[in-house]
Amino acid sequence: MPAISPAAWSTSPTTPSSEAITGRSRARRDGVAALVLGRQPSGEALLATDIRLAFFIPVIVYLSDAVGTQTETIYVRNLAEGKIRFLQYLTKETLVGVGLGVIFGLLLYAGALLWLHSKDIALAIGLSTLINLSVAPFLAVIIPSLLYRERTDPALGAGPLATIIQDLASLVVYFLIASAIVL
Repeated sequence: MPAISPAAWSTSPTTPSSEAITGRSRARRDGVAALVLGRQPSGEALLATDIRLAFFIPVIVYLSDAVGTQTETIYVRNLAEGKIRFLQYLTKETLVGVGLGVIFGLLLYAGALLWLHSKDIALAIGLSTLINLSVAPFLAVIIPSLLYRERTDPALGAGPLATIIQDLASLVVYFLIASAIVL
């Protein structure tokens, strides 16, 4: 499949310099609609069992988003410059995510253990962090790549879409792990 050159991006109808506000709004509509209509998994029964599990939800989701956004930003820039070897880049970024997952998973495990005095909750938090930070770079590379192959500017669509997917994935992973360990 032929690649879209960065020069084509700058002349595409999705660039701010050549498009009216209404056109830009339409281009972002799908991402916003997915955000509004997206449904998060219900963890009500789990949280009713031990409300302390709720304390770390924002931390886990934020860390996953931060790692994914950093990866995605660098990837889209390199994609525009034509500096991407897909499998090599995907492998490298996934390994970076695993490394960050180990570091932050251990830190959150220790913090939760010291603060909440529960090995089960600390294990659920640490393991969820490890998995989510390992998956975040993978999603952050795959989503812009799919948009790029569909001849869509990955810088425009990947951000909102990747954020929604990463948030939902983070919550699903956390609730599944916490349910398996705590319940």
